[in-house]
Amino acid sequence: MQRALTSAVRLSRRWRPLQACGCASNRMARDPEIQVRALTGPDQGITEILMNRPRARNALGNVLVSELLEALAQLQEDRQVRVLIFRSGVKGVFCAGADLKEREQMSEAEVGVFVQRLRGLMNEIAAFPAPTIAAMDGFALGGGLELALACDLRVAASSAIMGLIETTRGLLPGAGGTQRLPRCLGVALAKELIFTGRRLNGAQAQALGLVNHSVAQNEEGNAAYHRARELAQEILPQAPIAVRLGKVAIDRGMEVDIASGMTIEGICYAQNIPTRDRLEGMAAFREKRPPKFVGE
Repeated sequence: MQRALTSAVRLSRRWRPLQACGCASNRMARDPEIQVRALTGPDQGITEILMNRPRARNALGNVLVSELLEALAQLQEDRQVRVLIFRSGVKGVFCAGADLKEREQMSEAEVGVFVQRLRGLMNEIAAFPAPTIAAMDGFALGGGLELALACDLRVAASSAIMGLIETTRGLLPGAGGTQRLPRCLGVALAKELIFTGRRLNGAQAQALGLVNHSVAQNEEGNAAYHRARELAQEILPQAPIAVRLGKVAIDRGMEVDIASGMTIEGICYAQNIPTRDRLEGMAAFREKRPPKFVGE
């Protein structure tokens, strides 16, 4: 178990800096469907993935899935990323779910392969080493909500509409919804929402615990993004290695009995002991000053 956890965290791996880009290699014929931006100044450490497929309401098609996977592969190697925000560049929409028009053109075998890739994307988001936040300023349906569920934290505009509506289309959630929703809300409530295909607004979702925060929408249509950014700013000053290890301890511990979870916590804690940041935190406390964590 200890070897697996150490491998999962990879504290000593080499990192590559991220350059702002569309993450769309060899796609000169069309615009990229996502943009990646590393913020600067006081927000340095926050990186955003902006989904921008307006004609399809950010539906998850082959290209968008490929670009998201490519971006995540780059970002997980970048030590400067302390918080990752998923947001939309399409007003009124976070992600409309899987691209059913594209799927209609697929054979049954191709559908199976695509859904497996979609499930793999959600797993990559869930396993991202730094905290992830979904900023839902509009519709998050089906696979769009599954993407948000794969994130650590969720912020929604009170007017945003979300739900696992697959049963209303003759389908069932296939990208983690049947697993992550009950882990988030409990089995009975998750079954009710999936069986009925019910849609919730942001305020209802917060009342159930589906989202961390719900905020009134503004004229620009990006209130959830601004709240997500505020939340990211609260995370930024904290020790990044401790935050990442805390994420591992929680995620791995939730999948096992509490005794095994305590063992996982102990392994993660032991990895944090030799870090410079732990010594800095203790020194700052002793000297009554704010700590300056460097992620080492």
